Amino acid sequence: MKTPDSAILPLNSANVSLERVGGKGRSLAKLAGEGLPVPAGFLLATDAYKDFIEAHDLQKAILEIVAAVTPEETASAETASASIQVMFQTVELSTTISESITQAYAALDGNDPPVAVRSSATAEDLPELSFAGQQDTYLNVRGEAALLDAVRRCWASLWTARAIGYRAQMGIDQDAVAMGVVVQVMVDADVSGILFTANPASGERSEIVVNASYGLGEAIVGGEVTPDTFVLERDGFQMKERTIGSKAKMILPAGDQGTSTQAVADAKRLESSLSDAQLSELAALSMQVEEVFNGLPQDIEWAVADGVCWLLQARPITNLPPPPPPVVTWNPPYPGAKLIRRQVVENMPEPLSPLFDELYLTIGLDQSMD
Repeated sequence: MKTPDSAILPLNSANVSLERVGGKGRSLAKLAGEGLPVPAGFLLATDAYKDFIEAHDLQKAILEIVAAVTPEETASAETASASIQVMFQTVELSTTISESITQAYAALDGNDPPVAVRSSATAEDLPELSFAGQQDTYLNVRGEAALLDAVRRCWASLWTARAIGYRAQMGIDQDAVAMGVVVQVMVDADVSGILFTANPASGERSEIVVNASYGLGEAIVGGEVTPDTFVLERDGFQMKERTIGSKAKMILPAGDQGTSTQAVADAKRLESSLSDAQLSELAALSMQVEEVFNGLPQDIEWAVADGVCWLLQARPITNLPPPPPPVVTWNPPYPGAKLIRRQVVENMPEPLSPLFDELYLTIGLDQSMD
């Protein structure tokens, strides 16, 4: 068993491993360590999850349940997940882990500040495996009891049906995964969204693509709204395309706990959610993020609150297409020259003699086009 404080790490911890804090925690630690605008908070290492599982002897039962899951049968993953969720809700966190979490929470600014509690699995946010949206995030969590409950729910979300099925499909050892948790002061976003440092649709590396909408970013991540889409030149951040989405609704904090969905006013839907200056600031931040991760194209979640841009998450873009081929131009060898497609092969599919090639294909056709 770990000492009480060993599972709590500062958000800007240096050189934390994927195995220690999970994919999301490792990425945010790198960004915070570079001084980039990341909301304050702390990391709950995978040690705490492992201690929780060990203390209640859950791992053997979990593995027996998921062993029956087959990638082709979605229902089997749903059944397995439902059984595991019950197991997590019927046991309590240890006193040592609970005290470590509540002490770290008390050290944040404010009296019981609202926080975002984000899952951070050891098999996510990788160049080849994103696991995006397969584990849970809890927003606007306030108070010690709510925080401890959100942590336990994050741990349990390692075993959602989506995550179980995806690991089975990708051949990932179910026994080798663990869950860290990121706790951060809540950003009450006016606008939020996703930024790609390369075009995820075309593979064009010279373009930055920004999706933006009002309120918290979960509306975009969950596909609940049609956001604004901006395509910027990577060099100089000049606007290439601007598409105003319908932005029919937004997700906002709901009082002391949780979130609610509200309609966006008709007039506001027609407006651009971001100014050109904000787009340039986000694009500049994204270049710094990409540099932190050695030039690897990034999928970045961000938010703007009271005019301040915040970075909420960064991970490599998965399944990025290869760059499109360069534009090919043909310059005529002399003024008036023509480019003509010859279809001889379609009419004469059999092998042709060298004499025929010289007299007909070269001399005859060339002279006939003069």
